[in-house]
Amino acid sequence: MAEAVPFVFFTECRLVELTGLKARSLPELAAILREAPGSSIYHHTHHQYLLHHFEKPLFYNDFAIWVSQALQEARLGEELAAIDLLSFTSIRQLREAIVAKIENHLERSGRPIRECPPGEELHFCKSMSFVMPTGAVAKDPADFFAKLPGITNNSVYFHFFEARLRLERPTNDFSAWLNAIGHGKIARAIDRIDPYVLTLDELKIEIVKLGKKYLGEPDGRLTPGL
Repeated sequence: MAEAVPFVFFTECRLVELTGLKARSLPELAAILREAPGSSIYHHTHHQYLLHHFEKPLFYNDFAIWVSQALQEARLGEELAAIDLLSFTSIRQLREAIVAKIENHLERSGRPIRECPPGEELHFCKSMSFVMPTGAVAKDPADFFAKLPGITNNSVYFHFFEARLRLERPTNDFSAWLNAIGHGKIARAIDRIDPYVLTLDELKIEIVKLGKKYLGEPDGRLTPGL
């Protein structure tokens, strides 16, 4: 087994900026998607997962929301919302998948191109991230799973969402660390979790449950974190 290297929990602050790009119709949306910065594609498909929702929204994807509401293209909105974000390992792949859905819809519909009402244009934003340590460090897997419940959702989001897709890594930071120190079985189990169907609190609970089971503890209940 590899020598245990501590896991340092990081978090991030985001600054959201307008790009100056805006779409009024599906052809414009497809064209802008091809040239928009990757940070903008990531922002519009992921930022909703970090928000606190009292009820889970119908769509988390901003493109799906705008297409459904501003353009009244409900079918396409559902197709965009159904894109499996977990199946992509790069923003480029995600960009191509969204554009393909829009172009296929335009080919099928055969209807005149509809524009959104004035004032309902989709304004493309992008986010800049400022990453910093939280001060929490786990010395081994038992310590990691004990501390995880007390880690902020921003930190979990950074290590599980940002580290995988935005930075184009094949896995999340938690699994990468566990695998590197010789705990491949639990690393693979965590990798199989679909974070897009869970809240961040639910995601932490699922990871801790897997950790408790892996460590041989009798229950999967959360223990107090730091």
